[in-house]
Amino acid sequence: MTKIAVIGLPSSGKSSLSQALQNLADQGKKKMQFVEVHNPDELHGHAFDVVLQLVDSTRLEESLLLTPHIIDEQEKIVIAIGRYDLLLATDHSLDIPKLQQLIGVPTCRLSVRKNYGLDECLAILSEVAAKPVSTAHPIYHLRDQGDEDTYIAYVHGVLTQTLTHAKDDAYQTRLEKIDKVLTNPWLGFPIMMAVLYFVFWCTFTLGAYPQDWIAAGIDWLCNIAHDHMVDGWLSGLLIDGVLQGVGAVLAFLPNIIILFFFISLMEDSGYMAREAYIMDAVMHRIGLHGRSFIPMLMGFGCNVPAIMAAKDIQNPKDRVLTMLMVPFMSCSARLPVYMLFVDTFFPRHKALVMISLYAIGVCLSVLFALLMKHTRWFRQEADDTVNELPEFKLPKLRIAAAHIWEKVADYLQKICTVIIWASIIIWALEYFPSQDINDLENSYLAAIGKAISPVLAPLGFDWKMSVCLLTGLPAKEAIVSTLAILYGGDISAAGFTPLTAFSFLLFVLLYFPCVATIFTLRREAGRGWAWFMVVHSLVLAWFVSFVVYQIGSLLVP
Repeated sequence: MTKIAVIGLPSSGKSSLSQALQNLADQGKKKMQFVEVHNPDELHGHAFDVVLQLVDSTRLEESLLLTPHIIDEQEKIVIAIGRYDLLLATDHSLDIPKLQQLIGVPTCRLSVRKNYGLDECLAILSEVAAKPVSTAHPIYHLRDQGDEDTYIAYVHGVLTQTLTHAKDDAYQTRLEKIDKVLTNPWLGFPIMMAVLYFVFWCTFTLGAYPQDWIAAGIDWLCNIAHDHMVDGWLSGLLIDGVLQGVGAVLAFLPNIIILFFFISLMEDSGYMAREAYIMDAVMHRIGLHGRSFIPMLMGFGCNVPAIMAAKDIQNPKDRVLTMLMVPFMSCSARLPVYMLFVDTFFPRHKALVMISLYAIGVCLSVLFALLMKHTRWFRQEADDTVNELPEFKLPKLRIAAAHIWEKVADYLQKICTVIIWASIIIWALEYFPSQDINDLENSYLAAIGKAISPVLAPLGFDWKMSVCLLTGLPAKEAIVSTLAILYGGDISAAGFTPLTAFSFLLFVLLYFPCVATIFTLRREAGRGWAWFMVVHSLVLAWFVSFVVYQIGSLLVP
């Protein structure tokens, strides 16, 4: 078995190259194993037969500076010039035979995207693996001098003789020029906020039409059921419980589709990773691992896989702290609650209020991390940065569609399980023991709500809002179905004010996302940290909502 290490700069595409070559070798029944390596130090002490260095044709000088360091660890090396078509697109050209002659290393060019050069690369790798080590190539003689300046001067001289520049001397593709703007320390953050504003604006504006159609369809079904069923507990369960409760959540499905369409485009294009790059400086200022922002980004989709993704962080303190920060991120389960209140009480500023909720979650997570870093459990210095950016590329609609279907399937599964059962239970607690849906004050639900309402009354919440927060424990979407059952599908006439609504949204944002998140954190970090998350999130949610409501009550008559 020929063992081949594949190495290259971050974002050079070595992962896709490794997979493509492995598949091709397996098809040809060649005994080759391709292993992705991130830096030359990982080559030390490993029995690799050959190292395949993937050189980014649009970052030639930076890529070739890695070559001498690879040779220091592994003497058999093959250079593959990748993405050569992108170099040609900038009106540059590279003399491959002369480059191979000057460096003295077998060299080929290939493109995984256009599927050429892979067979030639496999053939060269087999040939180099079978031959004895040769010290003929010029880079060997540089190792006696051994300083970085010598390497830089040598690589610069090689490219001076082999690289033909375009007339305007531009050494960037259009996408790379865009990339520099998107990751600019001064422009990157305002652009990110503008992109998020546009995404939320489209989510509300485009989603309003199908949302109205679904709501009208639910009303139509309720009217049919009412006309064809005898009044009683069964009709009440079906109409007021299942149809109203499930319909309230189902109405937000178009918004979910639109939002995750844009999120998928940002992930597939590589822009989401650039958001992490922009925020990396913030992460280091709070003493966190540079890669901690990636699980936090995933938390905007679902907190459960985000906590699991934090396992990849090697430092145990950073790993646990990142897991504790993830629940501050507004997961998709909270989205229907946000949309319902924002659409009802903030119709002129929908996108701004939505962005503020997401921003408040991020800011409070940063403050939380700063505080925890001063405790004996997490006191340390950060030791890494986010410097691996994937290639910035045009997103594919096929990948976006698959991503959307995954989220839609998960949303529908929740509706068919958790939401239906929560709606039935809420309706039953509302109906019994008086067996009169209009006699809420004497129902079991009222008794539960009134028992916990004194704790939440300083936040502006009545007993019905308190019950809604309680039903959100298994899944935050259940809050919407509970509101629909308790208020008959119209919360605008329920006595809410914009201040009360915003206080309620803050509580939903900050108290722990769902029971599944608690169990995941318990499994990954331990029972103590899971209970800590439950307690501190409830206390923080109460305190923030209290401050906002009480101060707002003084300022707003």
